[in-house]
Amino acid sequence: MLQVLACGAVVFPGLFLAFRRILPSVFKRWNDADVVLVSERLVSSIHALMATTAGVIIVSSCRGDVINDRHWLATYFVIWYGVPYMTYDIFAMYLSHYYRYQVNGHEDYKQHSLRTINFFIRREFLLVLHHIALLTILLPITLFFRKDQGDFFIGCLFLTELSTPFVSLGKMLIQIGHQDGCLHKANGGMVLLTFFMCRIALFPFMYWMYGRHYGIPLHTVPFHLPLLANLGNSCILAPQVYWFVLLCRKGYRLYQRSRGPQSPSAAPVADCSKDD
Repeated sequence: MLQVLACGAVVFPGLFLAFRRILPSVFKRWNDADVVLVSERLVSSIHALMATTAGVIIVSSCRGDVINDRHWLATYFVIWYGVPYMTYDIFAMYLSHYYRYQVNGHEDYKQHSLRTINFFIRREFLLVLHHIALLTILLPITLFFRKDQGDFFIGCLFLTELSTPFVSLGKMLIQIGHQDGCLHKANGGMVLLTFFMCRIALFPFMYWMYGRHYGIPLHTVPFHLPLLANLGNSCILAPQVYWFVLLCRKGYRLYQRSRGPQSPSAAPVADCSKDD
């Protein structure tokens, strides 16, 4: 088990450290906050591509019988890369938060302390809670409580990561000063499309697939599922809806900025809190 966990536990921190060393030599004017932010986003994109690929493989392999069909990736990807990544990402988000405030001259950020950690948790509470929920809810369900059923739905949950590379690309385009270009606008559209399809519409789709398997209407599916299953889905879906609303607001401001004089309050579509 330790050897398996070491796969993701070494890969993601290793990539993060490598990017932190490489980026300053390429972008010499970047400060620590810039380097850590882009390094974190690059690693997030790599993990997202891995998870999406695993999800496509699982869903395509298990679509015949969505309850009983099995694929080994549904369990082992969570162990090999899901748990190590979520654990690493909390630390990487903290570093990004820390250096951002340090570069801005915040007095409390001259060195790491319980105060800086506490402020990070308060500032990014929803994201931290989301990561912890995945570790404490999704992991036990995947490994212990599924009774070797539902690999199809685990694959669907992996597909939620499809929007992450586009969100990350938006951040990186802002970082290198291309937030007003056509690429950033096109990427903003992809952020909204992939986020809605893979993080919101995906949940009704999973309920519909479950209902189709048992021959029951979509609106009755929640009443056929255990209460904990519905609560778990709600806990995952709720922050996605909140983040999507934020993305839509910022997308609208980007649209307004493109039609009129540039306004300082107009924020780019992808310039939002990091989603997972």
